[in-house]
Amino acid sequence: MMLMTVKGKIAELDAAAMTAARERWDQLTKPLGALGKLEEIGVKLSGIQGTVYPSVARRAVVVMCGDHGVAAEGVSAYPADVTGLMMQNFLKQKAAINVLAAQAGAEVLIVDVGSRVEEKWDGVLHRKVKAGTDNMAQGPAMTRDEVLQAIQVGVEVADDLKARGVEVVALGEMGIGNTTPSAAMASVLIGYPVAALTGYGTGITVEEKPRKIAVIEKAIEVNRPDPADPLDVLAKVGGLEIAGLVGVILGAAANKMAVVVDGVIAGAAALAACRIESNAGCYLFASHLSQEPAHAVMLQEIGLSPLLTLDMRLGEGTGAVLAMPLLEAATRLVAEMATFADLGL
Repeated sequence: MMLMTVKGKIAELDAAAMTAARERWDQLTKPLGALGKLEEIGVKLSGIQGTVYPSVARRAVVVMCGDHGVAAEGVSAYPADVTGLMMQNFLKQKAAINVLAAQAGAEVLIVDVGSRVEEKWDGVLHRKVKAGTDNMAQGPAMTRDEVLQAIQVGVEVADDLKARGVEVVALGEMGIGNTTPSAAMASVLIGYPVAALTGYGTGITVEEKPRKIAVIEKAIEVNRPDPADPLDVLAKVGGLEIAGLVGVILGAAANKMAVVVDGVIAGAAALAACRIESNAGCYLFASHLSQEPAHAVMLQEIGLSPLLTLDMRLGEGTGAVLAMPLLEAATRLVAEMATFADLGL
């Protein structure tokens, strides 16, 4: 599906299914609302899937990988080569996302949408638009066409997951330097000052942080992205893996699949996706609250409340898969708990 087609397929949630689900939750053997956010999760899943008894049995995490030209400005504590090394680590099943996804029963799908890696490793979905973005401190990170290509990659990934029966998808990513475009996007799209949104990323020092802030401010000044045009923002100060995740969100929403948002990079993708099509936000769950300061601002802007607060800032989709058992809990409760009528009341 192309972008305009996808947007046209993203519907509001099924109101009738949500009403019926609330009635079911209210009949269960508990005080009204006593299961709190689990009830909200369950009702939202019912709205997404159009049934009182939704399922999240089939799960996947999409790890979009891309490199960033702005890494040359010294905004990360790690060199750009680490992106490729971590992709190999994913393939060896030795990264944090592999461990946590296995625990959550989620398939890990690695997508190379824009890394500088030249090799084509078995186990990686090779959909490279270009070998890393250009340095956004000196000019646009991408062309608008490259953004659309990366979004299309994500849409096609979501379509494939739906075809294979996946019911919920977590957003993951890998790309050294990618907290920099994420903060830049948040600043432009929300209108917050860069300094208030910029964190330590991979672990830069307090002394190095002002440089990162200055680089982001320079990128915005040089490129002048249009806050009213999310595609322009993505092209000028975004990332290929961020655009890829935008496509996953839009494609999943068009296919009536739940999407679990990870940290600040996935948050930037979610913010852009919601600006492209507001109904996309109905399909999102915020998994956790990242230590990166832009994340809380993004979630508030989208209207999402994080389910977990674990002081994490790893990325890869780690927080998102940790939240998947909470979605499963909601589906089990509504299906397996007794009602007061079952007790003869």
